[in-house]
Formats: sequence, structure tokens, C-alpha cells
Amino acid sequence: MSFWFVNQRINLEGYKMNSEINIKVLLAARPNGYPVESDFEIVESPIPKVEEGHVLIKTEYLSLDPYMRGRMNDVKSYAPSVNIGDVMVGGAVGKVIESRSPLFSVGEIVEGRLGWQSYALSDGIGLRRIDPEIAPIQTSVGVLGMPGLTAYFGFLDVCEPVPGDTVVISAASGAVGQIVGQIARIMGCRVVGTAGSEEKVRYIVDELGFDVGINYKKNNVSDALDLACPNGIDVYFDNVGGFVTDAVMDRINSGARIAICGQISQYNLVEPELAPRNLSILTRSQAKMEGFLVFAYESRYEEGLTRMAQWIRDGELKYKEDIVQGLKYAPKTFIGMLNGENLGKTLIKVS
Repeated sequence: MSFWFVNQRINLEGYKMNSEINIKVLLAARPNGYPVESDFEIVESPIPKVEEGHVLIKTEYLSLDPYMRGRMNDVKSYAPSVNIGDVMVGGAVGKVIESRSPLFSVGEIVEGRLGWQSYALSDGIGLRRIDPEIAPIQTSVGVLGMPGLTAYFGFLDVCEPVPGDTVVISAASGAVGQIVGQIARIMGCRVVGTAGSEEKVRYIVDELGFDVGINYKKNNVSDALDLACPNGIDVYFDNVGGFVTDAVMDRINSGARIAICGQISQYNLVEPELAPRNLSILTRSQAKMEGFLVFAYESRYEEGLTRMAQWIRDGELKYKEDIVQGLKYAPKTFIGMLNGENLGKTLIKVS
């Protein structure tokens, strides 16, 4: 297998995990624009007692993902907002350390919506057993978890690629984008990715096999797309929105397929942009633009996980993880991810 890691070691002097307490990260205030660390509160509480039918899980890795920014707002969405004073939502993987449930045994590794905390109680609903022999357990919240499944179904089902398609992916070095680009390559497509630094561009081209990488902060995106996609764009997998999407839309071919996965350029705006304004292109090009949520494919998760695990074993699918040690650094790391400071899947090593 090909496993790539980026480990960021933060100075933990003076910080010790007390195994007798539960460290939790709460939402303290709703952000006005970009979140700041004071929007979060870190508290300590006793480890919760296990009631009948429940299990106690010690969190090992917490996944940080852009969708969490939307859950911090008090607005209508596909999932409830986090209430002020509640634990921040998030997927995590950990070990069952106490069980009063017939469904799970002590020592099993499980993944689920455990939140930003070092210990979590669960009634078992939504928990998924993880086999640590298949891959490192943190992949269950990365390439073999929600981000990977988002890439798999969003690209193969929504974008319906065919060999020879020219595919453009925004945020191409991120947790989802890096997987989409490699699946596109496996499917025989020409793959173009946008990213926010020269390091990220080198990564997607030299290590992941993208045909072209575009640094949207350094280059004129429209001009760069003209050079990279002289025959137009057949598929666009959008994680970003904004001016990158505007530039892509001007270059889509007849019958193009556009998957709207995320709009990270818009998440922290106080006032949303009135864009895109060039949607008439969809009519002229008879193109399809579709937003999607990975949860709609839950009945087919096993298909996606099995296929991606095989690609990893075959060396066709690689991934990078950006790991930070210590739950207390989750707010700072989350804010950094929203500012594009991560390279690959952002994770917190909790224990």
C-alpha cells in the first residue's frame, strides 16, 4: 500500500492529557465571517458514565472538515446547527473502552459522529466497525471515510466521466479533491486541478499524477485554463465556488457535468456573493449542474469503500494526511484549514 503522511508536531510543553477527564471543544459564539479561537471554548468534565445499551469510546483521531463551518451558523441547512454551548460536531474514530451494549465489544475500533471530545458515549446508532488490518484507522475518517466516499460518488455518479474527458477540480490538494483527481486519472480522463500554493501544485502533479496544476493565487485562472484545457472542459468538480468557478463556467463544453460539492470560498463571507452570474451557459451548453450530499449514497458505501481500498492496495490511489497532535489545538487547526494552510486531509490526533 501507499500511505503518505504529513505530521505537524506542535509544542506540547505544559500540556498533559489527563486520562480521568473528558476534554471537550464547545461552540462559544457564532462567527461573524472567519471563525476566531474565541468562538470556541475548551472545557474539562468527568468521563461520562455508561448507561445500559451504550458504549464509551476513547477518541483517537478527529476529522476536521469544511462543512463544520456551516454548522456553526444558525441558518437552515441539511443538518441542524450546533447550539451555543454544545460540543462541536465532527466525525472521529476511536476504541470502545466500556460496553453495556450487545452490539459492540470492548477493544473494537469504531467510527462515527463522536464530536470534538476525547471521550464519547454512543447508543451504537451510526457507528461503523473499523478493521485496523485493512488500513490505518484514521483512514476511516479520510480516504476510506466521508471525504473519500464524497469523492467517489460525487465524481462517478454525478459527473459520469468517460475516458478522454477533460476534468477540472478546485481545491485539488484537499481531502476530497486529491481523491477525485486520482479517480479521474484511473478512469482515463485528462485531469486539471487548482490549488493555492506552489507546494500544493507540485504535490497534485508530481505525486498524484494530475496532468496540470494551477496556482489560483499566482496565476490568472482564466488564462491558465485556456492553456490547460484548449478543447474546453467536460467535467467540473467544485469544492470552492467564487472566481475559480466563474472562470470554469466560461469554458464548459456541450453536455458538461458539474458537481457542486462545496463552496469554501463563500463559507466565511459576511455577505454572500451574487454569483455565479453566467448560468445561461448551462442552457447554451445543455450542461448539468448538480449539488449532492454523500449521505444519499449510504446504501452503497460498501461498494465505494471496497473499490477504493483495492485501488490503495494496487498503488493507484494515494493520500496525504495533515495531522496535528492535541485536541486543544483543534480550533486553531480548523481555522487554518479554512484559510488553506493544510495539505491533504486534516486530522487531530486526540489520544
